[in-house]
Amino acid sequence: MDGPLNDGPNMTDARPATSDAVESGARLGRTRQARQRATRLLGGSGILLAFVVLIVLGALQSEHFLTFDNFSNVARQASITGILGIGMTFVILTAGIDLSVGSILGIVAIGYASILANGMPWPLAIVIALGFGAFVGSINGLGITRGGIQPFIMTLGMLVIARGVTLTYSDAKPIRVGEAAADIAWIGTGTMLGLPVPFVLFMGIAGLAWFTLNYTTFGRQVYAVGDNLEAARLSGIPTRRVIFSVYVISGICAAVSALIVVARLGAAEATQGEGFELDAIAIVVIGGTSLFGGSGGIGGTVVGAGIIAVVNNLLNLLGVPPFSQRIAKGLIILGAVLLERRTRGQEEGR
Repeated sequence: MDGPLNDGPNMTDARPATSDAVESGARLGRTRQARQRATRLLGGSGILLAFVVLIVLGALQSEHFLTFDNFSNVARQASITGILGIGMTFVILTAGIDLSVGSILGIVAIGYASILANGMPWPLAIVIALGFGAFVGSINGLGITRGGIQPFIMTLGMLVIARGVTLTYSDAKPIRVGEAAADIAWIGTGTMLGLPVPFVLFMGIAGLAWFTLNYTTFGRQVYAVGDNLEAARLSGIPTRRVIFSVYVISGICAAVSALIVVARLGAAEATQGEGFELDAIAIVVIGGTSLFGGSGGIGGTVVGAGIIAVVNNLLNLLGVPPFSQRIAKGLIILGAVLLERRTRGQEEGR
């Protein structure tokens, strides 16, 4: 009985070893995170370099490319899909997808033009249009979070439903805003500080979105949900609320783009926004946001919008037919996805 109570390992001696293992694991985690950040930074630099190369090529191919008028045209084109892309960035960061943004743009545009044509004051009409976009986005969010429908299926269904409602309501005919056209024209064709108003709106929304994702609790939750949904849920993050919110944000962004389109044309068409969801997804993917969620950001989306707009503009200046332009855009998207998968594979292999 005078001997030791057991012959097992000394627990006091085991504590330092355990502590060293934890510290070593933490160092390994921090090192891996640093490598991932460096890889994403290099990827972002590559995107920016590609953008600069496109501008140089454009300047060499056409003497009109670097004119202020052409810049304004490119900026306006980039702004509409760019704002859609900002909303799409929030969605894709949660590992979701929103195929309905083009149809939301169309249904909001028709509704907005209709209430303006009936004499509603334009400031109130804008508020209603933004609320309508948020409402349609919330239906997507509820279907996904409460109904358990996959984002692809839910938003695909909304794409068809919203387009069908738009065509039915308008009888597939354009709706002119009437006398209100002069009051809202500045949103689509005006300038502010020498820059097109749509571009100013795009940059303002991009700045707000960048701040939200990088410096707010909600932004950190968006990344956490996309990185690992189950881990985020177990850590106490309201995952359903976060996912619901990103689809509302996407709907609001689609509504803002609708306001710009109607202001430029002074009318809304039932087919407005068709195919815009593909452009929105393209600029997000080109900008480096992972389709698997949890990685990417607004800066890349802004550059991606610029790349798509410059490519479209350059092809127009070179006289490339519209149908052939789709081939070029598709190749760019495939190249961006392949690069993203390669980068992701390099990160996971380290």
